[in-house]
Amino acid sequence: MSINVGDRIPEVALKRLRDGLETVDTYALFDGRKAVLFAVPGAFTPTCSARHLPGYIEHFEQFRSRGIEVFCMAVNDPFVMQAWAKTHSVPAGLQMLSDGNGDFTRALGLELDASSSGMGIRSRRFALYVENGMVRSCFIEQPGEFEVSSAEHVLAHLPS
Repeated sequence: MSINVGDRIPEVALKRLRDGLETVDTYALFDGRKAVLFAVPGAFTPTCSARHLPGYIEHFEQFRSRGIEVFCMAVNDPFVMQAWAKTHSVPAGLQMLSDGNGDFTRALGLELDASSSGMGIRSRRFALYVENGMVRSCFIEQPGEFEVSSAEHVLAHLPS
């Protein structure tokens, strides 16, 4: 069963690279703030690199001006996420999170079996709007689609 509006973000440890490898707890990331978490099936994959991440980079300041933190997540290791961020000149405040083992993705109920493409279990493409650890809006794509989780769509559908 996948995450729904009104659900609390599950508590899972994720990884990120800043001044070294860090373990971050999802409660610490989402409690006490407004945030958009968007997830992609894989760093460096075509739609993720050409459209999904670039949209959030382009509209990053619009989210920030509304007091919203932005997090990008993939079932990739933190070193891949860091390399992908550098390749796309991701702004410092847009946090790149690694769910390398897919634990958070499974806890959200949003896993995607991409084994037929040689990618194993990945995350579905989605975006969640979270306030103080509670999901307020879900934008979950159907497999192969990219519409509702785009930065433009999410911005247009955030609560006032």
